[in-house]
Amino acid sequence: MRSFTIVISSLALLAQGAFGVAVRGQSDTTTSSGSTSTGRTGGGNIPRGNLTEITNFGSNPTNVRNFVYVPQNLKSSPGLLAAIHYCGGTAQAFYNGTSYKQLADQYGFIVLYPNAPDTSQCWDVHSNQTLTHNAGGDSLGIANGLRYLINVFSANTDQVFATGISSGAMMTNVLAGAYPDLIRAGAAFAGVPYGCFAGPSMWNSACANGQVSKTPRQWGDLARSGYPGYIGPRPKMQLWHGTADTTLNYANLGEEIKQWTNVFGVSQTPTSTTQNWPMSGWTKTDYGPNVEAISASNVTHTIPIQATQVIQWMGLDQ
Repeated sequence: MRSFTIVISSLALLAQGAFGVAVRGQSDTTTSSGSTSTGRTGGGNIPRGNLTEITNFGSNPTNVRNFVYVPQNLKSSPGLLAAIHYCGGTAQAFYNGTSYKQLADQYGFIVLYPNAPDTSQCWDVHSNQTLTHNAGGDSLGIANGLRYLINVFSANTDQVFATGISSGAMMTNVLAGAYPDLIRAGAAFAGVPYGCFAGPSMWNSACANGQVSKTPRQWGDLARSGYPGYIGPRPKMQLWHGTADTTLNYANLGEEIKQWTNVFGVSQTPTSTTQNWPMSGWTKTDYGPNVEAISASNVTHTIPIQATQVIQWMGLDQ
């Protein structure tokens, strides 16, 4: 238990120090704290142009806090993006430190910023409850926040997405596996495959160190187990990882590629490769239209979030 606490504490300190710099330093971000409403509100009273906490959004067994940003120029039947913070982060920090708020202002979509209930501010991506459709865990609190906003704002159910970094990227993979009926696409920065952290503890050293390797079929079966009996469409996935990541080893990108290519029934051989995208030294490989992986050469765990490329890939800029 002590070693687990040390690992989580170290990861939180890394995130608070380095992620804040990396995320705020991205080229497409104009950092602005904006306005924040500290009160809680029901759907009919959600103000526009403020970060506002919502409550009474449905079953929430782990007490995830959900905050929402609704732009002034909200589109009719808007898109909806869950932007999920890193270990040691908060909804407010992710709101301030990324450009999703500014992009929402520009394109008229809604952003949900969940806040992890654990004292380490890390997400539960390990329990059977969170890994299973409607079974509980942190994933259910986020899913019900999204469902609530869909109902309140008549959001476009074909434009409901999730993105995150580090622990938030892990949760993005979890949502894609457990809630494929809800999430249409995920963008994961420095994450691990769905189910890689499964087990009794919040931290899984074997997975973090890149020591968990499965066949594509094994990974695909694991993702499909998140919603037993589901036969509908699956969310497309955009996967980002730095080659010098020593916190969540770069090998996890290869395992994510195995997982999601198997889910879509395509080869692990890229259909196209693009060098220096979207930055010099970064390489994008596509595996058909539904799986995209970006390797950031010599980049550590604090990979800069490319928010503009994320929303373009999701179609939120349309």
